[in-house]
Amino acid sequence: GERSLPGALKALGLLPLAEREVRLGGIRHAVAPAVILAAAMILVAFQVIPVAIAFFGAAVVMIAIGSIRMREAYAALDGPVLVLIAALIPVSQAIQTTGGADLIGGWLSAMFQGQAPMLALAAIMAVAMAATPFLNNAATVLIVAPVGAALALKLGLNPDPFLMAVAVGAACDFLTPIGHQCNTLVMGPGGYRFSDYPRLGTPLTLLVLVVGTPLITLFWPLVRG
Repeated sequence: GERSLPGALKALGLLPLAEREVRLGGIRHAVAPAVILAAAMILVAFQVIPVAIAFFGAAVVMIAIGSIRMREAYAALDGPVLVLIAALIPVSQAIQTTGGADLIGGWLSAMFQGQAPMLALAAIMAVAMAATPFLNNAATVLIVAPVGAALALKLGLNPDPFLMAVAVGAACDFLTPIGHQCNTLVMGPGGYRFSDYPRLGTPLTLLVLVVGTPLITLFWPLVRG
């Protein structure tokens, strides 16, 4: 009947996107994950241990205390994405060690020499936004970040805001349904077409560029003090 979860969904005209096992537990499932995450972030913030070790250790602790099952941990791993990132790590290193990042950064710096530094920052964010639909947000950072850092150094600017611009641009794909899992998830239930994404996403992309670029410079100045 309507008292059951499937009945309630049907009565409300809702479409379940995925079925999940609902587990109601005690402190292990409610408070422990938040405490473990906070502890890992504090250790990283105070540079006690590296990021990779801190969060891998947090995952191991959560499995050890039963907050998450090993089967669920394996199911959460996205195999194709892991392979893509693993394959692009040596590509990113090659771009840096062979001088490719410096070469591309030199080309870009020639374009923005004498221009407002904010334009170069917006341009590197736009490059990350353009690349992330075809790669992946993490893979885009691996490829574009060395170029952004090289561009900043060629222009005599602080690399930090350029790296943040790459991170923001790689996370903001509003133009395609394939650049982010959320875009793909809502396409079917929402009845969207591919053409709807650039039509609605272009204003949002421009808004991120116009608002995000100066906001980044407020926290990470273009020129070191």
